[in-house]
Amino acid sequence: MVSPDKNTITVFSIYTYHLDGILSRLNCLVNYRSTHNGEIMSEESKKSLVPHFTIGAIVLAIVLAVVLWPREPEPEPVIVAPVPPAIEPTVEPIIEEPPTILIPEPVAEKPEPEIIPEPLPLDVSDGTVKTKLLALSDYDEFARLLINEALLERFVIMTNTLAEENLADNNRVLVQPEQLFRTYRQADKEWIDPASYKRYAPYVDIFESLEIESLLQLYQEYKPAIEKIYSEIGNPSDSFDEKLEEAIDVLLDTPEVPFPVEVFTDSVMYKFADRQLESLPAPQKQLLRTGPENMRRIKAKLREIKETL
Repeated sequence: MVSPDKNTITVFSIYTYHLDGILSRLNCLVNYRSTHNGEIMSEESKKSLVPHFTIGAIVLAIVLAVVLWPREPEPEPVIVAPVPPAIEPTVEPIIEEPPTILIPEPVAEKPEPEIIPEPLPLDVSDGTVKTKLLALSDYDEFARLLINEALLERFVIMTNTLAEENLADNNRVLVQPEQLFRTYRQADKEWIDPASYKRYAPYVDIFESLEIESLLQLYQEYKPAIEKIYSEIGNPSDSFDEKLEEAIDVLLDTPEVPFPVEVFTDSVMYKFADRQLESLPAPQKQLLRTGPENMRRIKAKLREIKETL
C-alpha cells in the first residue's frame, strides 16, 4: 500500500475543515426552518438528526478520501522505439564501362619511294659515239670526215697533246684533207697559195655548225669515260676540263700575221721563212696554214666554247 504524501494529507485536512463548516451550517438551517415554521423541535428530535448528519459527513469524508487518496502510480508506459527497418546498403550497380577501343589514327601513307631505275651502262662504242656526234651537225660531209674508231681515246689524246703544244698526228679525230698543200713563186720567193686554204673550208663549216649546248651536253654525258681514259695517260692531279681549256688557249694565242705568208722547203716539209713564225708551237703553225678567214672563224667558235665551259 502506498502511504499518503504530504500534499494528500494537506488536501484531506482542508476537506475535513470544510466538512465541519458544512455540518454547522446544516445545523443552523434546521434551527432556522423550525423557527420559521413555528415548529419547535424537541430536544429529542434534534438529537435524532445529529447521527444522520454525522453519518452523512463520514460517508462524504470517506468518498473524498477514496477520491483524493493517491493512487499507485501507473507504470510509465514503456515506449518501445520502433526498430527502424534494416536498411540494406544500397549497392550501386557497377556499370562496366565498355572497354576503350583505341582506334589508331590514320597514318598518312608514305608514298612509296620512287624506284629510280639504275642508269644503263654508258655505251662508249664507236658506232654510238659517232652517231651522237653526227646528230650535232646537219652537214653530210661530217660523216665522211669523222674517224670511225677509238673516237673517245683519240679526243682525249689529241686534247692532252694540244695542251702540251704538240700535234698528235696518229690520233686525229678527223681525216686529213685530200688536197695537197699548195704554194706559188713570186720574186724568187715561195708563198702559200690562197687556194690551199680552201681545202680546210669543209672542216671549218662543220666545226662552226656545231650547236654549243648540245656539244657540251654530250661532253658531260661521256665525261666519266673521258676522265677514266685521261687518268691512264695524263697527270692524275689534273682534271681533263683544265686540259681542254689549256688546249683552247694554245690555239687562241696564235698570232695574227699579214698575208701572203712566205715559206720555204728544205727537203720534204714547208717551213715559215719568218723565224718568229717558225718558232711558234706546232698547233699554232697548223692554224696559220688554214688561212686568215678560216682562222678567224675557228677562233670565234673556240671563244664561244670556252665561255660556255
